[in-house]
Amino acid sequence: MSDANLIVRETKVRAVNAPLKRPLRNAMGVIPSAPLVLIDVITEQGITGRAYLFAYTLAALAPLARLVEEIGREIKGQPVAPVERQRDLDRRFRLLGWPGLVGMAVSGLDMAFWDALGQAAGWPVAKLLGGAPRAVPAYDSYGVVDPRADERTLRQSVDSGFRAIKIKLGDADIARDVATAKAVRELIGPDIALMVDYNQSLDPAEAGRRIAAIAPYDIHWVEEPVRADDLEGHARVRAESPVRIQTGENWWFPRGMADAIAAGASDYVMPDVMKIGGITGWLRAAALAEAASLPMSSHIFIETSAHLLPVTPTAHWLEYLDLAGDILDEPCPLADGRVTARGPGLGIAWDEKAVERFKL
Repeated sequence: MSDANLIVRETKVRAVNAPLKRPLRNAMGVIPSAPLVLIDVITEQGITGRAYLFAYTLAALAPLARLVEEIGREIKGQPVAPVERQRDLDRRFRLLGWPGLVGMAVSGLDMAFWDALGQAAGWPVAKLLGGAPRAVPAYDSYGVVDPRADERTLRQSVDSGFRAIKIKLGDADIARDVATAKAVRELIGPDIALMVDYNQSLDPAEAGRRIAAIAPYDIHWVEEPVRADDLEGHARVRAESPVRIQTGENWWFPRGMADAIAAGASDYVMPDVMKIGGITGWLRAAALAEAASLPMSSHIFIETSAHLLPVTPTAHWLEYLDLAGDILDEPCPLADGRVTARGPGLGIAWDEKAVERFKL
């Protein structure tokens, strides 16, 4: 089937609260479950493009779902052409601005468009973008850990083939951060990369103090040590840090990434496909990363990220944090610490019984 023939007939939206295998605790609190918006862009030709969004909190779930529904009504009858639809939506929402729920909704629809195009062509999205699915190295992403209570789980991550693990820090007591980093390093050994995420919880001065304290434990990167929108603060921390700085999950669309690169905010970049503008935005962001020689990792959304990193020139790590596995017909496969994209499209299909069970 020619992808040029795809016309949007309707957009189906459902809100679910999916369980997490490991509730995620960070410096800001606890994420006990995954509030997800499921998007089905149904075409006149019978092909359905699918994607999901992560609302972070139940309070944002219903408003986000309603916004996707409203935009879905506006695009009814239009061709499934991601670049054209994003250009139209940019004009539609320019006065309001894209950061926040609007940007998330636009990005989710963009992912569903690309999924539909891949299905129409009978190809995985990675191939549609000019690449091919390949095994992408992933790191196992944890929240705040207790090295003693979580020892078995951390060892299982290493034994299953992960070559990198990320933990979250930001306790009120710097000594506890140091003790945790030291214990986890001893537990996983010297050959496993150890990343640390502060989730924007520090000011630049405190960030510098804490990074210096944990640096002896061979930290691969320190992620978002200060507020994500404090580009100057990130640059200050980076200039003094003995550990490489990672940020990017809260950049809104490629322009936000360009501003961060210009500020020298980080050594690594990790855009979130839901905030960077979907697949269309990711491709533009990947070009910025290549031009700046910045290694580029993904943030959550393992199913889509597995298609995007193979066509990212400076591809680094895929974050393995399974938000949607319990509502997917076939969760994204993991083998020896690597994830390989499936197709056609993004390889996403809902487990309708599970969706019904967790639907709100």
